[in-house]
Amino acid sequence: MRKIELLMIAMLTVFIQSCNNKEMKKTDAIDTANMDLTVKPGDDFYEYANGGWIKTHPVPADKSRYGAFDQLMDENEKQLKELVDDLLDSKKEKDGIEEKIATFYRTGMDSAVIEKLGISVLNDELKKIEDITTKEDIEKTIAYFHQLGITSGFQLYGAADDRNSSMTVTQLHQGGLGLPDRDYYLSENDRFVKIRDKYIEHIANIFVLAGEKVDKARAEAKTVFSLEKKLAEVSKDRLALRDPIKNYNKITVTELSKLAPEFNWKGYLGTVGLSLVKELIVGQPDFISGFGNILAKESVDTWKMYLKWNLLNKTASYLNSDFVNQNFEFYGKVLSGTLEMKPRWKRVLNTTSGYLGEAVGQIYVKKYFPPEAKERMLKLVENLRLALGDRIRNLSWMSEGTKENALEKLDAITVKIGYPDKWKDYRSLEVVSDAYVLNVLRAAKFHFEDMISKIDKPVDKAEWHMPPQIVNAYYNPTQNEIVFPAGILQPPFFYFDADDAVNYGAIGVVIGHEMTHGFDDQGRLYDKDGNLNTWWTEEDSKLFKERTQVLVEQFNQFIVLDTIHANGEYTLGENIADLGGVNVSYTAFLKTKQGKDLSKKIDGFTAAQRFFLSYAHLWGQNIRDKEILRRTQEDVHSLGHFRVIGPLRNVETFYEAFDIKPGDKMYLPKDERAIIW
Repeated sequence: MRKIELLMIAMLTVFIQSCNNKEMKKTDAIDTANMDLTVKPGDDFYEYANGGWIKTHPVPADKSRYGAFDQLMDENEKQLKELVDDLLDSKKEKDGIEEKIATFYRTGMDSAVIEKLGISVLNDELKKIEDITTKEDIEKTIAYFHQLGITSGFQLYGAADDRNSSMTVTQLHQGGLGLPDRDYYLSENDRFVKIRDKYIEHIANIFVLAGEKVDKARAEAKTVFSLEKKLAEVSKDRLALRDPIKNYNKITVTELSKLAPEFNWKGYLGTVGLSLVKELIVGQPDFISGFGNILAKESVDTWKMYLKWNLLNKTASYLNSDFVNQNFEFYGKVLSGTLEMKPRWKRVLNTTSGYLGEAVGQIYVKKYFPPEAKERMLKLVENLRLALGDRIRNLSWMSEGTKENALEKLDAITVKIGYPDKWKDYRSLEVVSDAYVLNVLRAAKFHFEDMISKIDKPVDKAEWHMPPQIVNAYYNPTQNEIVFPAGILQPPFFYFDADDAVNYGAIGVVIGHEMTHGFDDQGRLYDKDGNLNTWWTEEDSKLFKERTQVLVEQFNQFIVLDTIHANGEYTLGENIADLGGVNVSYTAFLKTKQGKDLSKKIDGFTAAQRFFLSYAHLWGQNIRDKEILRRTQEDVHSLGHFRVIGPLRNVETFYEAFDIKPGDKMYLPKDERAIIW
């Protein structure tokens, strides 16, 4: 994905060990017990590489998906819990970050107080809604809710201007839905129809828990759903939201007031702290216009029900057990098929780590991420950069001028490893021992105000968009940067005692994947400085689209469940990055000592085979049917099975490594393969 690229896992203690050792050390990174050797690699390489692991690792009751990386996410949680437990038992500086982490976590774990307080803890917010009598009151409440991280009606945030990426600007985006996207409201697919019925029932149940009579709650739930459906009708679908050019519409506040005159935009901006803003970017003008129409046509009472639902939906996970259980009943069981809720300590830990991200991160990296690890990671990244440069120079379909621009962009990519050089300042965040949910809302407001404070100012290029302990990585197109938090740098991505084939097949591909995002169907639209800018010739763009369309059509053929197909267009960016990551990392691997002698075997597998097996192991997983359908609808990443077989069918070196021949199910004729970067 663009700014947040989900991948997985834990933390780095040291990085890639060179194979300059006279004897390569044995590692369990490639373990035949995790494979299914009864499957031919040419028939289904995913099953061949992962079949044994899949059979012995069913999905736990508290998860909707379970893969090799999920195992390590569990380990990461245990490490974070140890850190927090130490804070609970230690003497801390008053109002310091350690005390704030401990207090936040402690209030979340104090179930007795949470049960005693119940919904009364939200009395002030509920009274604000009850006191609404005019449309002006609605506008003020929307502004107030946005400050608390409650997305009512639409979204507002600060981000780099896509055409002037050195400046942070105000951005408006469609939003306000309780279901994941517009299709859940509008599609007549049987799955969506059933989910809608369950969603209305869920809203009603939440209203009953909040004190409404059953009949009234059911009627109000239908009213809320009807309003959300109207918002969905003027929303763009997920595929349309992937076009950064069409979603860039810079206008003045005066023009915004004409676009949706029913809403007091100047008053709203003033309330949230943006009274001096003159221009802003509207992602979806039709939605903003539609929102204004809906605001005018719907009654004050309807909007009050909707706002009450927004508040309860935002806070249900942090209230007493009745609310928590009902929230899980719908968002856990109905949408994802998860059977049981995670234990309280995991839920509270994840919330603490999310809202106090860099505060937790500072403590995390002190224990788990030595400073010297950055240097080792940077060296590997530079190896991958050189390899991608070689591949760009050797492209047969791209003109020399566009190649030159591509190489300039590649050279300009900024690399961030482990943790930020400058930590976020949490001194103004108030964390109190009064109530868990209030700490959540205070933290949400802290982050909103922090974001607002950066608008109409130069972008802080040192800032990170995720904390170091997270198991993730991303490419940010407006800053042309790749970021690898400490939390992702451990097996199965990196093995200290493994040969280069294993590590280049895993973490190397991840690095290549993120680099390739700068040149995927969206990333290629940004220049070396992170601005939306045409740096391609018209002919090169045409050839690129022709080649990527091959990948679209390949993935469209995959059946995810029953008769449901993958969406090759929606997942195109990630599929390009997966294919690019494999090719780029393999090119880099060939420059290592082991890569120069591919015939030498370790544990019965050649170096080339170990590279591709290591890559496949990243994506071995079991997944529930509901989660398959949810991710196919919502996730820009392909399912694990197809992240393995999809790219590899287009990689000639994979064919050579496993002797893939015509007649094998993995085989594609050369003229049907996607050759891009």
